[in-house]
Order: sequence, then structure tokens, then C-alpha cells
Amino acid sequence: MIYLDNAASTKLDEEVLTAMMPYLTEQYGNAQSQHAAGRASANAVMMARDKIYALAGCSAHEVYFVSGGTEAGNTALKGVCALRKKGHLVLSSIEHASLSESALDMQKLGFDVTFVQPESDGAVLAENVAKAMREDTIFCAVMAANNETGVIQPIEEIGKICRERGVFFYTDCVQTAAYLPLPVNCADAMGFSSHKFYGPKGAGALILKKGSKVFRLISGGMQEMGFRGGTVNTAGIVGTAAAYEKACLNREKVNAHIKNLRDKFLNRVLTEINGTRLNGDLNKMLPSILNISFDGCDGENILFLLDLKGVCVSTGAACAAGAVSPSDTLITMGCGASEAKSPVRFSFGKHNTEKEIYLAFEALKSTVEKIRNNGK
Repeated sequence: MIYLDNAASTKLDEEVLTAMMPYLTEQYGNAQSQHAAGRASANAVMMARDKIYALAGCSAHEVYFVSGGTEAGNTALKGVCALRKKGHLVLSSIEHASLSESALDMQKLGFDVTFVQPESDGAVLAENVAKAMREDTIFCAVMAANNETGVIQPIEEIGKICRERGVFFYTDCVQTAAYLPLPVNCADAMGFSSHKFYGPKGAGALILKKGSKVFRLISGGMQEMGFRGGTVNTAGIVGTAAAYEKACLNREKVNAHIKNLRDKFLNRVLTEINGTRLNGDLNKMLPSILNISFDGCDGENILFLLDLKGVCVSTGAACAAGAVSPSDTLITMGCGASEAKSPVRFSFGKHNTEKEIYLAFEALKSTVEKIRNNGK
């Protein structure tokens, strides 16, 4: 199998699994329990929190462990709405469904929502975010980089606008946490999922900066400093911290490796397969993601045929898997409905090799030719 869907999920790193294993086997105590087994788990959680805040550049009391980016985004948006009770929300139209659907949920409860579209290069202009704001705007969300195109967004500029206007700013860092520093100095809150950088699924973090007020989403016990009830996922938290530490320490090396694979693959696609087009500005992209359109092809057909050849790719966000409608992200970038159904997302990871990239390209080329020749 050649796995080129790392933006959806990554292989669990062996060292991360090793760090987690004691808390899946011998050290299984509940971190809230007062006996020795519980204290051992609580200490592991404390050490994981310390590791993340030191690497991220924030404080320990600003790191909350959650189930991942979806929960982090829901908590920030709905938490602000619950606290403020009314107001206006501004989001980019390319947000992950965890933010856009949360906003639509709040719209049903009386909140006003404005979605800001990106430019044709995939970037959301800070000036357009500013224009969308009103006197009653209470929340803004623009993701650090889009999960379909990999285009990095102008978070610092948007964060400055939000600070000047007193608007709570959340940025989804699910796709960037492994590749870029967390924007702790320009956002009120940010979230990430560890399975995007070789950690366990169902684990991640919400970083909520000091002074940023959010009503809690999950009530219960006093876990996570009273902010998130529920039994602590000790093994997942330990794995998240181990994976994030490894991602930060190896960032430059891994980024260079992935970018080399990406560029070689893209060059062959654009030069050797006619009727192809990269969606988004390559100069603004993460090193890990390519979104490519193929004239005369349906992206789903390419995906299925590549799967039969042992190559794993996607046609967009994993949360939208199985959808047959055109990509909303590409539609808002100016693509027509047929164009927005032809793209395929190739996302590269640290475990990929040049040999795999060569074999994946050959499989892709023959697949596109077969589709264009009506299966012949």
C-alpha cells in the first residue's frame, strides 16, 4: 500500500506508541483517583501538559486536553456564544465542518453568521474579514491552513484585526501543528488533533489564552481544571505530547523531506499528464498537501481506481468522505461545479519514500488515461 492521505490521518509513530503503552497496560489508574495508581496517571497528564505548553510557547493553564480539533472548535465557538448569548459570528467559507456546522447551529439559535470567501488562490484576505465585521461581532474563525488545498492563511493579520475590535479569534491548527509553530501570540484559542502528526486518534488539545473567556461545553467532574468533564484519556494525552514533541524537534527535517517528495510528484503530474491544474498558490501552501484537478475526470473515479492499485488518496476532507457533491472550498475559490468534482488531494507524510512517489505517479497517469479513454 502507498499511503498519500496523511492530511486525513497518519501512522502512529512507534516511539509514541511506546510512550503510551504503560498507560494502556500497567498504569491504568484513573487520573482523578487519590491512590497511587491514580496519582501516577495524574502525574503523566501533568508532564504531558508541561511538555506541550513549553513547546507551544504558552502557559500550563492555557492547555486543555480534548478529543481533537472538532471538539476544540465546537468548544470555542459555542462556548463564546453561550457566554455572550447574542451577537454576530464571522468565519471563512473554507472552515472545517466542525466550525461551519457549529456556526449554523448557532444561527438557528438566533446568532447572525457571515462567511467570508477566499480569493482564487485559496487565501482569505484579512481586509475582507475586517469588512465582514460589525459592531456586534463576537467571534471570528479562520483556519491556519486549509485542509483541502493546504493554503496557509494570513492568521497574524486577521488576529490583529480581531484584537483591535475586541473579537474573540479562533484558528484551527489541525493541518499546521506539525509543520508550523502554533500562533499563540495572535489568536485567543487554537486547536489540533494528534493523529495528524503521528499521534493517537481521539486526542488533541485546545489552547485557550489567559483572559479569553469561554463557557465550558462538557460539564461533569473537575477534570481539565473544571473546564471539561469526563474521565481523562491518559494514554491519549501522553501520546499527544510525545507526538507533538517529536513533530516540533524534527520539523525542519521532516518539512524538507515532504516538500521534496511533493515537488517531484507535482512536477511530473503537471508536465506529463495533460489537462491538470493545481488548486491554490503553491507559494502559500504547506509542504504536505496538493489539490490537483484533472480535466475530463471525476475525482471519485480516480480515487477508486487508485485504491484498486493500492494507492490511498482522497477527494477532500475526510469528514466529507462519500459525498458526491462538488467541493465547497473549490467552489468558493471560483471553480465551476464540474471542475470542483475533478480534484484529488494528495497528502504526503514522513514515512513516504521517493520510490512510492514514483509508483504512485505511474498509477495515477495510467488511471487518468483509462478514465479519459472511457475505461479502455
